[in-house]
Amino acid sequence: MISNLILMNGYGVFVWSSFGIVLISGFILYLRTKKTLDKYEKEFLLELESLSEAKKKHVLENSKIANKILVENSKTN
Repeated sequence: MISNLILMNGYGVFVWSSFGIVLISGFILYLRTKKTLDKYEKEFLLELESLSEAKKKHVLENSKIANKILVENSKTN
């Protein structure tokens, strides 16, 4: 029963290899996107830290994303 599912009447090699290629490609795309996001978050954090206290407070009051990035960075440091 299980071997029929795996072999798929001789097409299993093609199906499972295609599935593996898609899975690996998706994982690589995820890693590249995560790396880019981390890079942009670091750049944003540096820009946020270079602002004056009044401007920083204004940005943090108006931006949920800025708050989230600042909180996540303070947890890791």
